[in-house]
Amino acid sequence: MDKQKFAFDKTNFILLGIGMAVVILGFILMTGPASTETAFEPDIFSTRRIKVAPAVCFLGFISMIYAILRKPKAKK
Repeated sequence: MDKQKFAFDKTNFILLGIGMAVVILGFILMTGPASTETAFEPDIFSTRRIKVAPAVCFLGFISMIYAILRKPKAKK
């Protein structure tokens, strides 16, 4: 097949996969024990869950947008 017909090249897919992994990591960082009706869990307000994890997700989404918008270099 002619490679010029594809919108993405191998690098685009690698960057997209890395961005997706970073987003998943951000969601994993958001997890933790939950508060119940009988017990309050102060960890829901931890820095990791309300500042670090959303920033990691944001960076992952930005890198995915870059991977989609990146134009493959034309081969001569």
